[in-house]
Amino acid sequence: MTDHREHGELVEALRAAGVSGVDDSALARSLYSSDASLYRVPPRVVVTPREADELPAVLAVCRDAGVPLTMRGAGTSIAGNAVGPGVVVDVSRHLNRVLEIDPEAGTALVEPGIVQAGLHRAAAGHGLRFGPDPSTRTRATLGGMIGNNACGSRALGYGRTSDNVLGLDVVTGSGERLRLGDMPGARTGSVLLERLRGLVGENLALVRTEFGRFGRQVSGYSLEHLLPEKGFDVARALVGSEGTLALTLAARVRMVREPAHRALVVLGYGSMAEAADAVPAILPHGPVACEGLDSRIVDVVRERRGAGAVPPLPSGSGWLLVELAGPEAGALRSTAREIVDDSGCADSALVEDMALADALWRIREDGSGLVARTPSGEQAHAGWEDAAVPPERLGAYLREFEALLAGYDLFGVPYGHFGDGCIHVRIDFPFGRAGGTRVFRDFLNEAAALAARHGGTMSGEHGDGRARSELLPHMYSAEALALCSAVKDVFDPDDVLNPGIIVRPAAVDADLRAVQTIPLNRGLGLAYRDDRGDLSRAVHRCTGVGKCRADNTGAGGVMCPSYLATREEKDSTRGRARVLQEVVSGKLGPDGWKSEALHDVLDLCLACKGCASDCPTGVDMASYKAEALHQRYRGRIRPRSHYALGRLPRWTRLAARAPAAIRAVNAAMRSRALKPLLAWGAGIDGRRTLPALAPVTFRRWFASHRSPQGRNGDVVLFVDSFTDAFSPEVGRATVKVLEHAGYRVTVTERPVCCGITWISTGQLDGARAQARRTVRALLPHVRRGARVVGMEPSCTGVLRSDAEELLRGVDAAAAREVAAATRTLAELLAETPDWTPPDLSGVTGIAQPHCHHHAVMGWAKDADLLRKAGADVERLGGCCGLAGNFGVEKGHHEVSVAVAEQRLLPAVRAAGEDAVVLADGFSCRTQLRELARRDGEHLAQLLARRLPEG
Repeated sequence: MTDHREHGELVEALRAAGVSGVDDSALARSLYSSDASLYRVPPRVVVTPREADELPAVLAVCRDAGVPLTMRGAGTSIAGNAVGPGVVVDVSRHLNRVLEIDPEAGTALVEPGIVQAGLHRAAAGHGLRFGPDPSTRTRATLGGMIGNNACGSRALGYGRTSDNVLGLDVVTGSGERLRLGDMPGARTGSVLLERLRGLVGENLALVRTEFGRFGRQVSGYSLEHLLPEKGFDVARALVGSEGTLALTLAARVRMVREPAHRALVVLGYGSMAEAADAVPAILPHGPVACEGLDSRIVDVVRERRGAGAVPPLPSGSGWLLVELAGPEAGALRSTAREIVDDSGCADSALVEDMALADALWRIREDGSGLVARTPSGEQAHAGWEDAAVPPERLGAYLREFEALLAGYDLFGVPYGHFGDGCIHVRIDFPFGRAGGTRVFRDFLNEAAALAARHGGTMSGEHGDGRARSELLPHMYSAEALALCSAVKDVFDPDDVLNPGIIVRPAAVDADLRAVQTIPLNRGLGLAYRDDRGDLSRAVHRCTGVGKCRADNTGAGGVMCPSYLATREEKDSTRGRARVLQEVVSGKLGPDGWKSEALHDVLDLCLACKGCASDCPTGVDMASYKAEALHQRYRGRIRPRSHYALGRLPRWTRLAARAPAAIRAVNAAMRSRALKPLLAWGAGIDGRRTLPALAPVTFRRWFASHRSPQGRNGDVVLFVDSFTDAFSPEVGRATVKVLEHAGYRVTVTERPVCCGITWISTGQLDGARAQARRTVRALLPHVRRGARVVGMEPSCTGVLRSDAEELLRGVDAAAAREVAAATRTLAELLAETPDWTPPDLSGVTGIAQPHCHHHAVMGWAKDADLLRKAGADVERLGGCCGLAGNFGVEKGHHEVSVAVAEQRLLPAVRAAGEDAVVLADGFSCRTQLRELARRDGEHLAQLLARRLPEG
């Protein structure tokens, strides 16, 4: 049978069995071909069931057809646990309900697809949370945590997932439904369970000596829970089995109370190994967490996000973050002093400000992404990222591990759960050169032998997966591995569930995604300078950690607004990156740029650039989308909106030549008869109201304005097309503020455009021409010492970043000069020592930073200015949803509104009528006016209103 027929028959069988969400499209197979690991294994079919009772039906079909079945939660598995060649079941889409919370018992009954952060929200009203907290908790599902026996930073205080699972409702690989432990309908009578009991009874000495030797021994099966003295706890034994024994339909988990007080002790050391040496002296003090953080990770954060992104740290090259929790703050301070005295640290700090502590924890939690590139720009990979040794052996192990890396001429930055002896690291395996795969295999075997010599385990919380199952003979005897195989055969005699994992393992170097990459550095619209001119390297920045699937807006994040609106993998940054990886690798045909799969994943991308700052690996999907559109439509007829909206500055400039033309355009846009025709012709959704052109453009006003000589010199105001044609009042306010700050304001002799609308529609040749003219017009001002001040954040962002990516040679060098001189209004005012902001005491409200402002320039200077001026303004996270041309284009209206409803619209509705709504972006103000009937205000307007007269 052909592949196509096999897929078709499998799809028909699944649908006939009542299974929903069955998809064998090229898009689905691309999206689910990888998780957060090194491996690429395209499935035949992807299933997103709506009810848990569909899972036994999926299993029955797979058993009948002899097709492997792999369960998947958030797809953040780093060891290749959540990819498979048969049916992949995504439980995160629909099986994500909290079925019950019992505050008195301190338990919760959940479906496997519930995200841990979602469970926390549901239980917060009772003061409860789930104890283990992996760094991916904002997107990790409980089913995935059960599969891997996830632990996280606070396992010292709250234990592993297996310590907190009280009962499971599962269906075994043989098709038997078991309700184990504290579950409704639990029973002890089962032929399968009796066979399992007998098997363990025959091997008691083996289980007692080789399994469960220390807390982080996650590799293999956790058979120690089946010992008679452990109560033959099958539910706990299934935790960490990586979906190879049974499918989880529901779980009852233990919840813990939030402590009244927390304190963070930061200890500085000369090296990470010295920090590791100190761990045994710290553990007797009962910390909730004891994490290792390398200075090289901190340096990445400073380089990418600015020095202000890193709170002050004690001196040193490596730190331990030691968290204490308890009912009394005074007792925590006393314990903190004792820890410092016993730790042998070179320097220390007690952090009681939870905002600063949270900032440090975010750096630690983003570690996996932050070290995905080496300082020299090489890709650093997972594969050996989760070894654990008893904590008292950690310092010695780390020194030998660093020597092993050096011996292979490899680079990696260790960090992780030092209190548990668990080390995370990403390594620059040389997959791109001949023999690189052999280096990978040889290193893994030597590293496994090293961990075993120190009494350690291949995995401390991520599971064995495809990356480490083959390495288990280094730590287990042949008899122990045979026992694991026998247990597998009891639960899954047909080897249907996630085959090749733990038992009868796949080779560690089979199906490596990195080996399949092909450089793509010719015929591109953008330069990709941070990726050596290679688009393939750029799109492979995505390692699959899945932060784009989390709601980061509460902490001021933006990524990824479309995923938050639809909750579909295809609308996440990761989903888009996965399909782009397939395109550049030739997996979607000879011209994957024109594939429907690529069109489908990029269609709802807002090009907000949120990922450029929020993604720990530095993915910039807005640029990749622009490139994809450039490649797809090169030499072809484009969508109507590309001509109308993508070249909008050209049309507004034409209209601005005469007041009569402006009046005619505005009348046409208001006309009931003409508006539908204009909307159709421009590819605009008919429900959108088109903004009116201003009767007098900013440049026309400025031509009659004489800016006085300033004590602080000249600034050249970058007059973007939106401010000029639609919001000249913003320009006038900016001039007023700048002159008050002691600057003489100038503009370029002729109108120029940064090219943002050409970029967002993928017209990169046109964008290049616009950027070249703009840079050449601004450069003489810059070389005379003037600063460039941008008013529209998206255009300022182009000057700061995209222009250099568009241009080549001397023009690129000129763009760098212009970028270095370009400031937002708040940035320039912060650099003006003799300027004092007007008194904004009594001003309250909300601020919606433009996404490009957040991603490229950062909003910290704006927040600081407002605070110093006395304003009480809440900064919103997320995107407004309009995002330039996106929200007005036909087919995007519903998602645009859904994105606005995430943060912006609820905040506006909750704000009083007198509250200020700050929105520097023209698209943000347009969305506010359209959906909330509120006028947003630019920072310049707020400041100008409060300046003294005269």
